[in-house]
Amino acid sequence: MWTSLPALLFLSVLGFYGCKCAPGFGCPRICRCFSNTIRCNNVTQGSALMMDHRDKRLFFYHLSLNTISSHSFDGLKGVQRIEIAQSVTLETIEALAFNNLLNLSEISVQNTRSLMHIGRRTFNNLPKLHYLSISNTGITLFPDITYINSLESEFILDICDNLYLLEIPPNAFIGLTKEYVTMNLYNNGIREIHDYAFNGTKIDKLVLKNNRNLRVIHRYAFEGATGPGVLDVSATALTKLPPQGLESVLVLFAQSAYALKSLPPLQGLWSLREAHLTYNSHCCALLSWNTHRDFSINPAYNNDSTYCDERGQLARVQRVIGGSADTTLVMDMPFFSDVDLSEDEGFGDVNFHYPELDFCQTRPTLVCTPEADAFNPCEDIAGFSFLRVAIWFINILAITGNLTVLLVSFTSRNKLTVPRFLMCHLAFADLCIGIYLLMIATVDFRTQGHYSQHAIEWQTGSGCSAAGFLSVFGGELSVYTLSTITLERWHTITNALQIERHLVLTQAASIMAAGWIICLGMGMLPLFGVSSYAKVSMCLPMDIETPLAQAFIILILLFNVGAFVVVCVCYVLIYLAVKNPEFPRRSADTKIAKRMAVLIFTDFLCMAPISFFAISAAFKVPLITVTNSKILLVLFFPINSCANPFLYAIFTKAFRKDAYQLMSAMGCCKSKASVYRMKAYCSENAIKSNLGSNNKESGTGGRRAAVAGQSHHLKEERELT
Repeated sequence: MWTSLPALLFLSVLGFYGCKCAPGFGCPRICRCFSNTIRCNNVTQGSALMMDHRDKRLFFYHLSLNTISSHSFDGLKGVQRIEIAQSVTLETIEALAFNNLLNLSEISVQNTRSLMHIGRRTFNNLPKLHYLSISNTGITLFPDITYINSLESEFILDICDNLYLLEIPPNAFIGLTKEYVTMNLYNNGIREIHDYAFNGTKIDKLVLKNNRNLRVIHRYAFEGATGPGVLDVSATALTKLPPQGLESVLVLFAQSAYALKSLPPLQGLWSLREAHLTYNSHCCALLSWNTHRDFSINPAYNNDSTYCDERGQLARVQRVIGGSADTTLVMDMPFFSDVDLSEDEGFGDVNFHYPELDFCQTRPTLVCTPEADAFNPCEDIAGFSFLRVAIWFINILAITGNLTVLLVSFTSRNKLTVPRFLMCHLAFADLCIGIYLLMIATVDFRTQGHYSQHAIEWQTGSGCSAAGFLSVFGGELSVYTLSTITLERWHTITNALQIERHLVLTQAASIMAAGWIICLGMGMLPLFGVSSYAKVSMCLPMDIETPLAQAFIILILLFNVGAFVVVCVCYVLIYLAVKNPEFPRRSADTKIAKRMAVLIFTDFLCMAPISFFAISAAFKVPLITVTNSKILLVLFFPINSCANPFLYAIFTKAFRKDAYQLMSAMGCCKSKASVYRMKAYCSENAIKSNLGSNNKESGTGGRRAAVAGQSHHLKEERELT
């Protein structure tokens, strides 16, 4: 185009003064830059004496304008790339700012933190555009890209690092291109993706990772869209994926997505070939489903379909996520001609290199990470069928027995003694274990056969935390109370004459208050990060990753072992007191000894196997798998909770007397209650008479009184044991 000399001189002077108005900014040769606007169009382009390769790429760094006005870039010919970056003043890009640029292939708007508004139809009629980047800006509304109408294949859209961009509205991409597009929408402030957001698009790859506030992708977000073939929702706050629109997903990334505790319906993931997830239980669910899914009804795996054509969807997605074509596709783009990939801000956080996949197998395999580990094997909570039956029997027995003890004790008209007081605490502690087993059994029943799909919801939820707390609190309170009961009996028998040294209710209450504080602390520590109840499906604190957690587990185990030693020693001392040669031989001695042996045996059976394997595991030398440990946890751990109400209460004469009195008040078993009242009255009178006659004798009166007093307490021992 020929232009008169005066016109050229005028435009040159105008351009010179325009540049002066924007200090620190170099205006491209084919543009005219003023203090408040830029003009790059066919007129300004024609003013250049000669076009060269530098004029194909326009760079606007440190732009000092507040606004890029309408038609700033209009009708340019031969320009392939426009980049605007490092501007601290740019606030607005008006409508039609990029208009009718028929040869433009790349637009980049980056590092313009003050840019708050991009007008409607800013990008208009750009048929050869195949790369658009809007990154690190201050925009709050999703930019209008619906009038681009690109005809290029493999379009790449980068909208990244926009921390104030809160949502993706419906139909946000319709009109962008009719070809397949790779969408990199990572590191934004996106919180919500609306229904029909991707309507009218063909998506190769959708990267939503590091949108840490993204909590909702609505059910119909992918309605009207084809794809995506690759979906990346890593490091988001999503609680669930949409149940529809994921049928074409071949590769799913959901790493560090800790809020994503459940998968969408697995039948909606027909095409899935590779998954990289946060929780290994999700991989268990996917792999289990994969072994049973029927590929014959899924067109994605029909060898006669276009999915196995080189031009079909699977081959095209393969070029995007892996294979030799991937490198060629990326490196041949002009955008990368003089930019170092390792330093580029638009692509620096995107990993384009995925394992190469063969998508045209008759029955493709599914690859999923992370794999199942020792703490979370791919199995139901109970693990074994016989345990599923046993756990119901044991928890019903524990709950029924301990509730009976509490009911009879609270309704008894007899005076509350120290043994009764301690027995109530023991029954409550064992009731907690029964409730814990009931919770585990219920969840196992509801998730039988598909626990892996619900594992994370259960293990990280409040239900598992509550169950774990009940198991630790109830178990340790039971051990503590058993030790206290045994010590109290030994102390009372060995100090039969010294009534003032006997334990009274206030002292017993203080001891049990201390026990409650200790056991509550043990139960609550895993809730505050010292170990964790979420490590295994049984909700027990098996996390020993940190030294503090390891010390906590070892402390609990030593506490249990120490309590068992105390119980054994005290019962041996009690038996020796019963066998004292100074006492007349009684026929009840053998019976007492047998009951003591049963008590010690049940304690040993409950604590020894679990303590042995648990201590070895606490020192990171496990001798048993989690699967096999469930046998111990179901059959041995609750033994005391089932046996204690019977051995310490229901099988004793004192309890039977209280039970018959309660039933008598309800109109039942009145004759039995009368018999027990008569026996109690006669026994009390006999003891008083014996004590009175012994006190009148001389010489050996004190000694016989001691014998009588100790005999009275041994009688109590027989009743309570």
